[in-house]
Amino acid sequence: MMREHGMPGSSPVRLFGATPPRKIAVFRALQLGDMLCAVPALRALRAAAPLADITLIGLPWATSFVKRFSKYVNHLLVFPGFPGLPETSLHLPAVPNFLAEAHRQRFDLALQLHGSGTISNPLTVLFGAECSAGFYLPGEYCPDPIHYLPWDEREHEVLRGVRLMEYLGASPHGTHLEFPLTDADYRAMQRSHLSVPEPGTYVCVHPGARLPSRRWQAQRFAEVADRLAAQGMKIVLTGSPEEAELVRTVQRAMRMPTLDLSGKTELGALAALIAQARLVVANDTGISHVAAAVGTPSVIVSCGSDPGRWAPLDTARHQVISVDVACRPCGHRICPTAHECAEEVSAETVAMTAARLLDSDMPHHDFHANNITSHNLTGARL
Repeated sequence: MMREHGMPGSSPVRLFGATPPRKIAVFRALQLGDMLCAVPALRALRAAAPLADITLIGLPWATSFVKRFSKYVNHLLVFPGFPGLPETSLHLPAVPNFLAEAHRQRFDLALQLHGSGTISNPLTVLFGAECSAGFYLPGEYCPDPIHYLPWDEREHEVLRGVRLMEYLGASPHGTHLEFPLTDADYRAMQRSHLSVPEPGTYVCVHPGARLPSRRWQAQRFAEVADRLAAQGMKIVLTGSPEEAELVRTVQRAMRMPTLDLSGKTELGALAALIAQARLVVANDTGISHVAAAVGTPSVIVSCGSDPGRWAPLDTARHQVISVDVACRPCGHRICPTAHECAEEVSAETVAMTAARLLDSDMPHHDFHANNITSHNLTGARL
């Protein structure tokens, strides 16, 4: 593996030269939106190491991610959790076997794409790779000052990963997100309900988020949905099975008819539904990144999160609405104050923003080359 050393964070180091690493681990044990934001980095990684065997060290759900993004990632090594990392419940008895398997893989390179590194950097070293790279928080542990870059909390999550790849010698291959769709995804969408509206005639309204602190009020989602329905749009409510009651709350608060598909669509079917929607209205959650990946315009209410880090890069197609409050970004599951970041975003503001996007007839960007693997979108509004 070719290595050219230099001063930390200065000129690039070339881990990806004439003989790029052949076995690579990517540590990013996070949820859907976080994983989609890493796709541009994975795309650059694959282009720089086309023959490499790449293993994602991720959460159990990421089995489906690896299958969908098989052109960038070959395998999944399930992460059992680790003390201090909140993304999954710690299964302590599984940790020794997990680390033994990581050592057995004899990785040439372990990429730490799991946050600032305060906890994840010491863990990455335990994988036993010949070399590791990633980010470190100044003043905290840095495994290798040559291959690690300082962590900037304000940096956009997509650009952060691409910057690391470029620093290590992997040329950028765009910052756009992807979500490959197949015939099976569209068939599953069509099976979810016999009366799924025609492409381009409906708005997907997604009122859920994993953390209650990241949710805008159900009543205000209902007000926005009613106003969009009054403009002639059909309304499709979406959500996970766990969010079904929240979605029903929105539906009961509405005056106009709506289609409730909460809990009725697997991820691929939900993404296909979003791909054919005219617009998405949602919280700042994974659905925001799915909309960006398939090119559907969106209005995103950002409660608690950091829009500078997570908002879609296409600010014309995707409108993020937030208010500047002192406690942002929020790490609480339940807001301990008056939930000002949600209370101060009015239904009027969101509805007017959505109406402007609809009036502009913003087309979907040309995502089909990367995102549609075999489906013929006859009649879809692209």
